[in-house]
Amino acid sequence: MEIKKLDIQEISEFQDLINIFKDVFDNDRPMPNSIYLRKLLLNQDFMAFVVKVKNKVIGGLTIYVLHSYYAEKPIAYIYDVGITPSHQGQGLGKLLISEVCRYCKANGFEDAYVEAEADDIKAISFYRKTKYSNEMNATHFTYAFDYEK
Repeated sequence: MEIKKLDIQEISEFQDLINIFKDVFDNDRPMPNSIYLRKLLLNQDFMAFVVKVKNKVIGGLTIYVLHSYYAEKPIAYIYDVGITPSHQGQGLGKLLISEVCRYCKANGFEDAYVEAEADDIKAISFYRKTKYSNEMNATHFTYAFDYEK
């Protein structure tokens, strides 16, 4: 088992991770093109980490780096976390969160956080099994923009 941060050369592994997210989160949006994905991996405020077993991507997570005006250290916003269903329940997600938190601490982040929807009992149960510092209930508001196609 290997956990690693993807770099610009690993677009196909990023695509594998996105396909896992699409499966885990029941998302039918089309895959972005390689040029866009490469640009995203080049962005200093975005990171993708994968879990590999036998050299195959079986899960991972993405992070958006948030810059605060309250502190000079950035915050890691863990956006998506997913392990392919056939590998869930083996502790790989917990190892992934732990390794990413070590990475963030070693690279000067203030902290990291992740959100889970209140009705997503499986996600909440998973995060409660990790070594988190604080749990907070919040209400999330979304402002959607309707663009004509």
